Amino acid sequence: MSALFARFRLREVEFRNRVFVSPMCQYSSRDGLPTEWHLVHLGSRAVGGAGLVLTEATAVAPEGRISPGDLGLWSDAQAEAYAPITRFVREHGAVPGIQLAHAGRKASSDLPWRGGMPLGRAQGGWEPVAPSAVPFDSAFPTPRALALHEVRTLPLSFAAAARRARAAGFEVVEIHMAHGYLLHEFLSPLANRRGDAYGGSLENRMRLPLEVARAVREEWPAHLPLFVRISATDWAEGGFELEQAIALARELRRAGVDLVDCSSGGMIPDAVVPVGPGFQVPFATAIREVVGVATGAVGLITQPAQAEEIVRAGKADAVLLARELLRDPYWPLRAAHALGAFVDWPPQYLRGKPA
Repeated sequence: MSALFARFRLREVEFRNRVFVSPMCQYSSRDGLPTEWHLVHLGSRAVGGAGLVLTEATAVAPEGRISPGDLGLWSDAQAEAYAPITRFVREHGAVPGIQLAHAGRKASSDLPWRGGMPLGRAQGGWEPVAPSAVPFDSAFPTPRALALHEVRTLPLSFAAAARRARAAGFEVVEIHMAHGYLLHEFLSPLANRRGDAYGGSLENRMRLPLEVARAVREEWPAHLPLFVRISATDWAEGGFELEQAIALARELRRAGVDLVDCSSGGMIPDAVVPVGPGFQVPFATAIREVVGVATGAVGLITQPAQAEEIVRAGKADAVLLARELLRDPYWPLRAAHALGAFVDWPPQYLRGKPA
């Protein structure tokens, strides 16, 4: 039997397989609201056989969006707009999940196909915020350092978004602590130069991310799983690295996090990253083995046999696919056939099922 297509249970949620749709920004929202694009984009991955369908990074506040085209979950109207999407995903056998995020110093950027450069107020942009007044690079504005009282309100924003996520019908919440966005910025010495209780030592730099995790866990129903995505290394001297990521994962597990989604990078623009097939899998393996928490592996996982080996060998509990599922929304169905696994096809598509 295929390990990749074995069922997987976290708390009271059962996933039909270990192929998860990684959060991928679509930059196609209007005022933070999902559109028909999101219904088709996310729905087609459920029809395509994935076990979990995660939305893109969804901002917990307007100023937390990467771009004006990002999804948000700071209002009840946004929660209501997600309901048809979560219902469709669930009806087609997948678990609907949402990634909650704040872009920090990377906020207020244009759409990628327009260059992705920072937007000024005259262009519809807003003031980015960060742990410290340290810009992402020379082309980005210097962010405003968050005041202490603002830092202390951030867990409330994430918790409120989690409450709306449940009302919208989501069954998994993932907190985004990776890729150079706000919570990762607090974790990394390359972006966090604070002199208060939220900066300096690793314990202090972990303080806000852990406060957010606890606040979301308290709000999120006890029978539903909570994920966190981390960048296990900044790929830069003096930055956040695997030993610190293991310490963070240990505390996240104690805070009630059920799976750590192990990515890397994004903190600085000139990091030297050894990109190659499965290059981030060792991070998932190390955290799984040392901490004893479930992990997800992500990054250039493209082949069925490759994904199967990761799960079968215990290197991770699940794989998260991104670009490969943009190229082929039905990759799970094709992978199951290649691995000799039995999966239910949508009856509307049975005519296309390989013999």
